[in-house]
Amino acid sequence: MREVVLPLSEPPLVADAGVGVHGVTTLEDVFLLPDLWQLHLYSYEGAVEAGGVVHRIAPGRASLIPPGTEVRYRYRGRSEHLYAHLRLDGSTEHRVAPVMQDAGPNRPLIAGLMRGALAAAPARAAAHLWTVLWQLTDAGPAGREVATDPFAVAAAHIEANLATSLSVAEVAKVAGVSHNHLTRLFRARTGTTVVAHIRRRRVERARHLLTASTLSVTAVAAAVGIPDLQAFNKVCRRELGESPRGVRRWLKAR
Repeated sequence: MREVVLPLSEPPLVADAGVGVHGVTTLEDVFLLPDLWQLHLYSYEGAVEAGGVVHRIAPGRASLIPPGTEVRYRYRGRSEHLYAHLRLDGSTEHRVAPVMQDAGPNRPLIAGLMRGALAAAPARAAAHLWTVLWQLTDAGPAGREVATDPFAVAAAHIEANLATSLSVAEVAKVAGVSHNHLTRLFRARTGTTVVAHIRRRRVERARHLLTASTLSVTAVAAAVGIPDLQAFNKVCRRELGESPRGVRRWLKAR
């Protein structure tokens, strides 16, 4: 598989967007999303096999994988990329794009739009990623600057770093506000604390990865910043009512 055809007459439905962290526990992963497109912007060296064709991964390259395609990623160590899982339902305005391409001079724009989509409202996230898709098919309008609202900056930083140990002090520093002001912002916007928001987003991403991917439980735990499997199991049981494998079986059976 070297090219794909994307229906772009309608904005995408964003199932999930974030920063993928792989190559920590294994140097190879198999990923399959039956109903969703995979959009990746890479910052590491490696390889991915899709549809029997092996593509080189390098910083600044972007890939578009259609639904139902089994992809095999090969890493050389800790590997990070921006990703979005999308549903494209447009029936017209079909555009052809390479499975793998160099984003070239558009890399900063695409990275900014993808990061801006991490914590944006659904409609804004869809607009950001729709622009990215048009850019990758060489037909899109220029993107706009990512919002610099402190809450948006903080929320985007959290989304981009769920795989790491996050502290409120760190998030406040990135957002350029005090610890107390950040807490007030999150209570006003989300009705909860910064810590509770981080915990909720980790659980939501874990649920998505457990049910929409073939990543191992160990890899999912690492991707959401809870690499201790015993702790991850406790979190899933407390927040989702099942063990990680139970969540995967129960939700896929529905």
